[in-house]
Amino acid sequence: MSKKNPKEGSYDFETRLFVLQYLVLALFVVIGIRFYILQVARHDDFQARAENNRIREIPIPAPRGNIYDRYGKLLADSTPACNIVIYPLDMTDREETTRALVENLGVDRDQLVAELNDSKRPKSQPILVKQNASAGDRAWVAAHEFENPEIQIEFQPQRIYPNLKLAAHVLGYIGEVSSKQLENPKFADYKSGDIIGKGGIEAIYDRILRGKEGMRRLIVDSRGRPIRELQKVEPIKGQDVYTTLDLDIQKVAELEFDKTGDTGAAVAMNPQNGEILAMVSRPSFDPNVFAANVISSDNRAELRAIMSDKTNPLYNKAVQGIYPTGSTWKLLMTTAALEEGVISAKDSRLACGGGISMGNRFIRCMGNHGSPDIHTAIVRSCDGYYYRLALKMGIDMIHDWMVKFGTGQKIGIDLPSESPGWIPDKKLKARFNPRDPEWKDFDTVLASIGQGSVAISPMQLLYATNGIMVGGEYYTPHLFKEAKATPLAPVKYYEGHPRELKLSQTTIDIVSYGAWGVVNEGGTAGGVGFPRELNVGGKTGTAQVIAMEKARGGKEHKDHAWFISYAPLHTQEKPEFAVVVLTENGGFGGRASAPKAKMIHAAYFSKKLGRPVLPELVARTEPPMSQAHPNGVNKAPHAGSAPVVVHR
Repeated sequence: MSKKNPKEGSYDFETRLFVLQYLVLALFVVIGIRFYILQVARHDDFQARAENNRIREIPIPAPRGNIYDRYGKLLADSTPACNIVIYPLDMTDREETTRALVENLGVDRDQLVAELNDSKRPKSQPILVKQNASAGDRAWVAAHEFENPEIQIEFQPQRIYPNLKLAAHVLGYIGEVSSKQLENPKFADYKSGDIIGKGGIEAIYDRILRGKEGMRRLIVDSRGRPIRELQKVEPIKGQDVYTTLDLDIQKVAELEFDKTGDTGAAVAMNPQNGEILAMVSRPSFDPNVFAANVISSDNRAELRAIMSDKTNPLYNKAVQGIYPTGSTWKLLMTTAALEEGVISAKDSRLACGGGISMGNRFIRCMGNHGSPDIHTAIVRSCDGYYYRLALKMGIDMIHDWMVKFGTGQKIGIDLPSESPGWIPDKKLKARFNPRDPEWKDFDTVLASIGQGSVAISPMQLLYATNGIMVGGEYYTPHLFKEAKATPLAPVKYYEGHPRELKLSQTTIDIVSYGAWGVVNEGGTAGGVGFPRELNVGGKTGTAQVIAMEKARGGKEHKDHAWFISYAPLHTQEKPEFAVVVLTENGGFGGRASAPKAKMIHAAYFSKKLGRPVLPELVARTEPPMSQAHPNGVNKAPHAGSAPVVVHR
């Protein structure tokens, strides 16, 4: 049996010792690196985590600025509401928290789960689960504070629209910022869960209205229950916004639709500066349903009812709806023809013929007016006259002037989703009608009376004719008047300048006098009975909906009824009040829309004279007789006085 060499044993021991030393050294190096990472490289991160175990920062939502009408009457308010919220960081059992909220507080499970699964929402941000909590709800939360410290009661601002549906499309509504919006760089300074404007003024002026949120720093225990407040930074309320609306006129305008159950739109404004005094769209909605912003099943059902309503109550027909304009278009056609010299004050007669033959089709007029001059053609709304006038003008001339008037394009009103509409255009027809791309005289004839290729919004029609009536000055329609100063922002005022369109005084006189005659010389709105002293002028329009379907009956296939109006006309002043009314499927404009406009005019001028804004103040009076003017343009007497020549 061989003996082990002592030198070999000694060598093995030294090798093992050497390896052990290096292993120990390596271990210390690893520990050192780890200590460096924990105590130096990631010191701030771990310190913040440790602080979060003890200190909680809770955002305090800022109240949105109030919205008022032009006289300071409240349209939208932010008031404290007693809400129930949950803090995701304090949840120890998510399923148990969800069950407790659903079974005891009536919270919608699906909506709550969606909120909890929102990865973009900051974990420290509380989730609102019930707004305006009842006494019973508050009692339950208080009684279960120990078992469910993540469920708490807080006072937060709630948006209130005290007038319910009144001016809903103008004001808009609010809601949580969507994930799609957060992907847009425009919303870079917003975070998931923020409340923003979703429509109307609330959306357009959201950054003015939203304010700056505050913050509370609390010491909390291991269960997340507050122990002591370390710091509180008060939120700064958003700027209060004063609009151009007149709440009294708005109420009258909406009442005119509601008392008949009609749908459609109306706008009242000052054509001298673009201030909108009233805007109606029917059907409407209650923005308080959105402002409630709760997850309870009752509210979700009410919200779903609005969103699924086939009548689309969220749609603002005044600026988004596009319709054939019918004969209201004739005021624009007249202005273009006079400016181009196609007709003149002394040479404006064209045949009516009861209509016109186009190939094997006869397009009729509503009457047979002989060979009227332009004034009679406007007053009697002679289609035959305008068929022939349009053919003399040609479609290119018509298109170019309609662009100058601002139709077929967005006009820049401070409301979202404005529609540009459609106007006669050869290229447009070729694009949308490839089977029959060539523009024909038949298309021109239809376009002459606001049919066929014509479809614009009520707001756009009023804007286009406003500029003519005030002498070629086009003021952008707007609702913003002023934003009050806050510690964050200075006072802001509306700033706007008119777009100038050079028009001859003769053209302005002829067109405005024709509009005056429609109301005051037994024209198509002569039977409405506008008070004589108001000197209202206007133009009716009856726009065909579906020609083939009309024979089947049913209100949904009746013509749309238009009326645009101005006051005073043919005085030494420019008109200060303009109204457009569209009654969907209302039939004739003089019957369905002009009476609504009459009451809106009465409300404005009654208020101006310091009288109550009541419908019964409007008395029917006989229209004044027209008088001839030496230059061939007839002038109407002003409020019973001698005739005057208009020089603006």
